[in-house]
Amino acid sequence: MDVTAGPRMDVLATAGHVDHGKSALVRALTGMEPDRWAEERRRGLTIDLGFAWTELPSGRTVAVVDVPGHERFVGNMLAGVGPVPAVLLVVAADDGWSAQTAEHVAVLDALGVRHALLAVTKADLVDPAPVLADVRERLRATSLGDVPGVAVSAVTGQGLPELTGALEQLLAGLPAPDAAAPVRLWIDRAFTIKGAGTVVTGTLAGGRVLPGDRLLLGGREVTVRGVQSLGRPVERATATARVALNLRGVAVDELSRGDALLTPGAFRATAEVDVTLRGVPEGRLPEEPVVHVGSATVGARLRQLDGAAVRLRLAAPLPLRVGDRLLLRDPGARRVLGADVRDVAPPELRRRGAARQRAAELTAQGEGAAGAAADLARRRIVRAAEFAAMGWPVPAGAAVHGPWLLAAGLADELAGRIPDVVVRYRRLRPLEAGPPVEVVRRALELPDAELVAPLVRPPLELRDGRVVDGDAALPPAVAAAVERIRERLAADPFAAPEAPDLAGAGLGPRELAAAVRSGRLVRIAEAVYLAPGVEGAARERLAALPQPFTLSQARQAWGTSRRVAVPLMEWLDARGVTAKLPDASRRLR
Repeated sequence: MDVTAGPRMDVLATAGHVDHGKSALVRALTGMEPDRWAEERRRGLTIDLGFAWTELPSGRTVAVVDVPGHERFVGNMLAGVGPVPAVLLVVAADDGWSAQTAEHVAVLDALGVRHALLAVTKADLVDPAPVLADVRERLRATSLGDVPGVAVSAVTGQGLPELTGALEQLLAGLPAPDAAAPVRLWIDRAFTIKGAGTVVTGTLAGGRVLPGDRLLLGGREVTVRGVQSLGRPVERATATARVALNLRGVAVDELSRGDALLTPGAFRATAEVDVTLRGVPEGRLPEEPVVHVGSATVGARLRQLDGAAVRLRLAAPLPLRVGDRLLLRDPGARRVLGADVRDVAPPELRRRGAARQRAAELTAQGEGAAGAAADLARRRIVRAAEFAAMGWPVPAGAAVHGPWLLAAGLADELAGRIPDVVVRYRRLRPLEAGPPVEVVRRALELPDAELVAPLVRPPLELRDGRVVDGDAALPPAVAAAVERIRERLAADPFAAPEAPDLAGAGLGPRELAAAVRSGRLVRIAEAVYLAPGVEGAARERLAALPQPFTLSQARQAWGTSRRVAVPLMEWLDARGVTAKLPDASRRLR
């Protein structure tokens, strides 16, 4: 089997009235039969999506998605047009602009399609010039703008060379797809091939797909066993392309049109989304529109926030990103609305006036880097992976701490609040070194305790799970009692005070623990406390002994009792200052 890299390809969709000759024109252009079903051929109309392709004289390959023109199959038409960057609009010279033409053009306008070519068919029957001029004039008021037009006849071949040349120019002007983008392949067909298993097809609008890739499908992982493009196996398919993927890990009866194959972690499935409608909406908005995106169709409930800002609650979650274009269709009328996705994780609206305020935020939010900065400023802190999955770039000035993304300036603001948290905590608990990390997290309303560490700045430090001030003083009475102990130890470093002496000085377990945390005393063992620097003093005296030495010799060198000498020697062993030998003697390391 010959397996190659996928061909460079452009994809366009047809649009137009049911009887205006779209499929006949595709046959004449490509030499292929685009209609799928016997029922379509029997009835002489396209019911579902058809596909054909050809190589143009320049060597450029173009794949054509032939969509149904009958009004009853507008949902199928949208499944074909949705993922495609360019359109071939077909209008018959003997009929001209029709209600179905107007509906298809309204769909293209709502989707914001900007790249199109007009083909006036049946030019062998009547003079096509009036229809050509009329349709081009009507299109100027839409997103399509000044569309080039060609008069053709699929029967006689009139105008086909000119149509091919116009196609070359149209495709040459298409924006380059992003081959590095994550994959979101909207499925338009799913079927089984004997010996291969489950196969799905769709238009790859961004990214690339290779055999062995693991993609997400409705929350589960599937593996791409093989990739085909234009009827032959390829080693990879790169956008834009029509592709067929042989999948492992899913049965065909588990799939349907509108499902999406996704790069793991790159998209966030959402059932609630804030959008802005294209243009100021006229008349009453549909309460329950049908939402179309890619090849997906899902019901929704619409809540108008204010003006063109709308919140949609979808009947089923969809993998959407900021910047996606949705089409809202009123099932009770021939009315379609274009909508731009502005937020796929919108905030709750609880307070009076919150909807209007939210609409103002969406209107002022902007796009690209500016929109990302505004959205992050509102969220304050978000996981970087989630922010990227929403469709936002990392804005300038944002701080990245581990998996977290903080709005510009927020890290400094939060770090500046931590000293007050420490002061308030120690005022309530003066014997504790400082608040535990969890207390600081709650005070700053952080989503995770791991964010506390990067916000702690000198003279504060993180010690034993607490945020402490190295210069923080003990309470006056405790500090005075500790200082008296330290004065005694300065004269005799190994004369650890007895437990009654400590209690008499007002130093109970909590006070002693505070003195140890502050670095003013060192805890050797239960009720054995010495001054900082005792390790060096102990080593110095042991160094004067012959090596190895016994515990008794060490006790005499230190001039202390067994109560102190035994735990002190074990403490030195644990710290690696001394090494215990098999005969229980020690030596300095």
